[in-house]
Amino acid sequence: MVFDFHTHHERCGHATGRIQEYIEQAIAKGLQYIGISDHSPYFAEEEDHARPGLTMAKSDFPLYIEEVLQLKERYKSKIEVLLGVESDFFPEHASLYNTIYQHYPLDYIIGSVHFVNGKSIFDKQRWKGLSATDRLREKEDYYALIQQSAKSGMFDILGHIDAMKGYYPEFSEIETDVVDQTLKVIADCDVAIEINTSGKNKDCGGWYPSQQILERACYYHVIPTFGSDAHVPERVGDEWEEVRNQLKYIGFTEWAIFQKRKRILLPL
Repeated sequence: MVFDFHTHHERCGHATGRIQEYIEQAIAKGLQYIGISDHSPYFAEEEDHARPGLTMAKSDFPLYIEEVLQLKERYKSKIEVLLGVESDFFPEHASLYNTIYQHYPLDYIIGSVHFVNGKSIFDKQRWKGLSATDRLREKEDYYALIQQSAKSGMFDILGHIDAMKGYYPEFSEIETDVVDQTLKVIADCDVAIEINTSGKNKDCGGWYPSQQILERACYYHVIPTFGSDAHVPERVGDEWEEVRNQLKYIGFTEWAIFQKRKRILLPL
């Protein structure tokens, strides 16, 4: 069963291609499931379209839902199209986001931390001039948010749980036991994590999460799933087989797909 639960499209402002193009790429590559999971609007902002170029406007969200559902029906004889969203996690606004999502027939929600202490995790400048103590605090604050996202009960999947290394590969070398603590929390909360292959396109040059974290996740019995995080149609399903083989090598025996907010475990 070949699947991809993390894809974007042109609505978010930093991806290219229409949703239909991602679906057709998935069909061409032999996928049985394709999840559409564009970035959630900033629902708590006053403006309809806060921070253009990062996500869609609030007024676009119902149109996004409608389009995915229409395409789900159109392509049902060829592939299972799943309706998802990659949701930013802001603890202070979690209730608002959760209330909004309950109005839509989502198959799954990916919870991702993109901002820590008011700055994007992908901001290359955020690390400049920081002491070792400051860098440690940034990493621990990042994982504190991931722990909160797991405990929130909002999410079926946690997105790219070490993506803060994207443009700062040294992030992985900051020594702390907070990663193990976080994996324990994720396991206790019974939330899946994605193996996200988009990190290879950033300075870190590898998947999210790293091999070391995946080995620890296996030890704690965390459930994995797969997402390419495609921002161009050609990347749909990118390295799915390589991820499957690596998970088997590490010791995982199953991974998850999602429909109607229910998790289904499949053998690797």
